[in-house]
Amino acid sequence: AKRSMGVQILDAPATSTERWLVETVRRQSQQAGIGMPEVGIFNSASPNAFATGWNRNSALVAVSTGLLQQMSQAEVEAVLGHEVSHVANGDMITLALIQGVVNTFVVFLSRVIGHVVDRVVFKTERGHGPAYYVTAIVAELVLGVLASIIVMWFSRRREFRADAGGAALSSRRKMADALRRLQAMQEPQPLPDQFAAFGIAGGLGGGLKRLFMTHPPLSERIAALEAATG
Repeated sequence: AKRSMGVQILDAPATSTERWLVETVRRQSQQAGIGMPEVGIFNSASPNAFATGWNRNSALVAVSTGLLQQMSQAEVEAVLGHEVSHVANGDMITLALIQGVVNTFVVFLSRVIGHVVDRVVFKTERGHGPAYYVTAIVAELVLGVLASIIVMWFSRRREFRADAGGAALSSRRKMADALRRLQAMQEPQPLPDQFAAFGIAGGLGGGLKRLFMTHPPLSERIAALEAATG
């Protein structure tokens, strides 16, 4: 993550902004009951942030230069709370485990379907005929799409939880304001695919595309925060 995104780790904060970032993450991580994550900045004009790591006590929280330039300090605080909440909720490892489990089922079930079709439909009695391999490949493609829908559904649900966590670590007003600012910017450019699920915002989508979105629409996230406030 550090290499591919060009993240500069703030081991020795040199500016007031860098010191504030590190201290804010330190305070929020203490509130959330997790170990202090590494804090970093990556160069991107688009306002975004992400968290990654294999456990709650060994993680990275990084923000873009665009986020720092285009958002107020209160809004950045809420974004940091959102990312710290991802770490506290164990979202990174949970998403990886779910992806691994569904992939295992996809491979297993596609082989079972191929075997059944080969034996029952094409009456192959010994070994596997061509129908087994063709059916298994087609079944794996179809089941893989269905598995992606399940994983993306989970990814969208955890964004609501991270928003609630960000509101608890900053305030609901700051979290809602941060989301509105992202919305006013007509949705920031998405992170690379391998980090998209761990960012503060995702891309636009509708219809069938919505099923494959890592993040819910910002309007829905704002509405959820306002409903919780009410």
